[in-house]
Amino acid sequence: MKRLWALMAVASVVFATLGCEREKERLDAEVRRLCKLDGGIKVYEQVNLPAEMLDNLGSIQIPSKERARVSDEYFYEREVQFLRKGNPELLRSHHQLMRRADGKLLGESIRYTRRGGDMPGPWIESSFSCPEIGSQPSLEQLVFQRK
Repeated sequence: MKRLWALMAVASVVFATLGCEREKERLDAEVRRLCKLDGGIKVYEQVNLPAEMLDNLGSIQIPSKERARVSDEYFYEREVQFLRKGNPELLRSHHQLMRRADGKLLGESIRYTRRGGDMPGPWIESSFSCPEIGSQPSLEQLVFQRK
């Protein structure tokens, strides 16, 4: 009888793991599909800045619209849309880089991400995003150029 209970417990874990993996694979495929539709970075205008405004990687720290001071020339707006909530979850992140003086959209970045879907445990949950984080220069690096 104890063996039967142990076998049932092991079978439950195996089937739960397979179900989690299938759902993660399905959502990862959905991330890839959505990314092909509108994911990535679009630059509408490049801005030349003095070298002292950029760090050694050619980046500049841009505040969010909510944290930007009146003196900040540029800010970004961010919208995160949950396409699926729960575990796993699917989300769309949309960043827009704006110039304060004329309100012009300089560039935008759209990323899709799947988070979670793993067996519960003490480990960090997995994720998958497209475009992959770090696979290309940042929006700021593409918009802002050294003079």
